[in-house]
Amino acid sequence: MKALLALEDGRTFPCRSFTGQGEASGEVVFNTSMTGYQEILTDPSYAGQMVTMTCPLIGNYGVNPDDIESDRIQVTAFIVKEYQDFPSNFQSRGTLADYLIKGHVLGIEDLDTRALTRHIRKSGAMRAIISTADLDPDSLVERAKQIPSMEGRDLVGSVTTKKPYFWKHNRPDYVNIEKLEDPLIWHHKGKRHSVVALDFGIKYNIIRCLERVGCEVLVVPATTSAQTIKNLNPNGIFLSNGPGDPEPVTYAVATIQALLGVAPIFGICLGMQLLGLAMGGKTLKIKFGHRGGNQPVKNLATGRVEITSQNHGFAVDLNSLGKEATILTHINLNEDSLEGLKNETVQAFAVQYHPEASPGPHDAAYLFNQFAEMMKHAKA
Repeated sequence: MKALLALEDGRTFPCRSFTGQGEASGEVVFNTSMTGYQEILTDPSYAGQMVTMTCPLIGNYGVNPDDIESDRIQVTAFIVKEYQDFPSNFQSRGTLADYLIKGHVLGIEDLDTRALTRHIRKSGAMRAIISTADLDPDSLVERAKQIPSMEGRDLVGSVTTKKPYFWKHNRPDYVNIEKLEDPLIWHHKGKRHSVVALDFGIKYNIIRCLERVGCEVLVVPATTSAQTIKNLNPNGIFLSNGPGDPEPVTYAVATIQALLGVAPIFGICLGMQLLGLAMGGKTLKIKFGHRGGNQPVKNLATGRVEITSQNHGFAVDLNSLGKEATILTHINLNEDSLEGLKNETVQAFAVQYHPEASPGPHDAAYLFNQFAEMMKHAKA
């Protein structure tokens, strides 16, 4: 079915829908991963965005119930060069097209993804709209200009959990919100590290990685107060990834400020940006973002180069943090942007990339062990 993608700057791309009729809008971005499209689709960090895959053939291994990172598809549209409708993989339980249709998400193919990616790299990520009904370029461009900008937009509320939960049998095990007032909520207190994870759009594999290093993880809504978290007496606090601009998420920044020094803190992606704001820094929007499984990051402590998985459009301003207490730990080798920081005074550290992968390399999985060690020494 014919479709048209229009960018806010006037550029248009003819294409076809492989999921039927529909329209979609949002910020159009690109991801350079070769595999892992189902994890990308379900990553809450992509809320409000239409994702373009640079790998030309997508759908070839189908979908399955194990490769999800949240309870639903999070992207507003999925854009590929060529869709493969006949998957071949022993784990496949269905086609990508059927999966998108069930999630009411538009799938687009026969689009020049190389040209679109080059345009975004040159002009920056921007608002866009795709339609199978309105094929008038001028009309779509004007409509694209009316889409809310990602800057200044708090999207955390659309992805955070409504009820707290533990992780049981590889899925959320929800508990009543009132139980957050009970410090006896923990099942393995003293035997495992009790970790409260503030959910700004957490990926499931982050929880799995925390559990592998001996943590019992209680995932709580993003609006949970600092006092409630203190009353739970956790051994550690985790700040998750998530979508949108960190600066309008002022409630989370205030909570993190009140928690600094209470227990060791570990943040990933949006969690790092919010931690940076809580420590007096500023954030900025990156021109076209870092999205893919091949971003080179230098560990300044070891000198090693780690290949990392990333998904973000904002970053902590390298020059905005006080150098007295805050140490820069990782740098992106493509552009020298900040990828990691720590503050030993308040026992907090964070990285901009995704050490849990899903998809992506596991070069930085050691960071979960580092967090466990911090909690172990804090309890000693």
